[in-house]
Amino acid sequence: MRRGLISRSMVELPDAVLDARLGRLRAAMAAAGLDAVMVYTNNTQASAVSWLTGFVPYWSEAMLVVPQAGLQVVPQAGLQSGFPVLVVALTFRVKPWIERTSRVGQVIHTPRIGLEAARLLAAARPDAAVGVVDFDHLCAGIADDLGEAGPHLKVSDAGELFAALRAKPDPAEIMLAMRAASIADRALSAMPPGAAGSGAVVGAVEGEARRLGAEEVYVAAAPDLARDTRLVRIEGERVLGARFAVRASVAYKGSWVRRVVTVDRNGSAAARAAAATAAFAAAVAQLPGDRGFAPFASFLVEGCRIGQPLEPLMGSRVAAPRAPAGVVSVQACIVMDGEPVLLGAPALVGEAGEAASVLAAGADY
Repeated sequence: MRRGLISRSMVELPDAVLDARLGRLRAAMAAAGLDAVMVYTNNTQASAVSWLTGFVPYWSEAMLVVPQAGLQVVPQAGLQSGFPVLVVALTFRVKPWIERTSRVGQVIHTPRIGLEAARLLAAARPDAAVGVVDFDHLCAGIADDLGEAGPHLKVSDAGELFAALRAKPDPAEIMLAMRAASIADRALSAMPPGAAGSGAVVGAVEGEARRLGAEEVYVAAAPDLARDTRLVRIEGERVLGARFAVRASVAYKGSWVRRVVTVDRNGSAAARAAAATAAFAAAVAQLPGDRGFAPFASFLVEGCRIGQPLEPLMGSRVAAPRAPAGVVSVQACIVMDGEPVLLGAPALVGEAGEAASVLAAGADY
């Protein structure tokens, strides 16, 4: 369950942006011969529906129904023909909040979202061609409900269709990622310099991120890089070594980024940190290729293809890599003078022939 404030900013995410994304989806639907698209969402797979409507669930699940403009799925006076409908497994009491934070034509409440979503489409066109985003990973119960309520619907997987749209970020998406990165940087800079234990560091980072408007923040740490370079969620108090690393994963208006910094208490590693930062930026600039990361001890590139906000795309331990595109988060372990340096920042992967660039401007601490 999300714990931060979820709201919508008409300045950062205006209706025109969401309408343009919807128009791009409908154009792709027309090219694929689809009458409608369904998009599933929950609090861990929120990004696809959030990208189209601004809706981010605190908990539970929902199904967005996006018909072609000429297909009227809800015969209600005043409702724009073909406007998206959000079918949610939430009580009616959250309806005003959903309407304030989302751009949808109507919100329908029901415990069986698949059944109602299919019923709406089957009533409008019994044999409609329906693309379900990431259908192959939809839970069996919802898939069964789609078949029960729409036995003649022609259902196919629209995951790759949707991923192709997400691969080309618009200015609003880039700006939200930069805002999330700024929050992460400022939160990490709030770490108390003389803290002996992990509790004070984690508390300061999370508290500052939430104060700055993060709708969610997860803090991980490698408390002593001389012993272990793994970033883990800290349970209880851990003593911090002379060199440690902290990662802040921050969500803002549906945009997730990760930022990782290495802290050296000795204060004598400025040159090493600068060299590691330069090497990191040079490797990022070679994305979507991974050649620049070859000298590193390890690396990971995460991004949003469909619904998961930080899906592993490429890395030292990613068995089936995918070419990263759009806004991604990159992490790396770089060994400098025999000492590991952990770094991480969001980056923008450009079009073919364009160098990728790091979006976070903050230095290491």
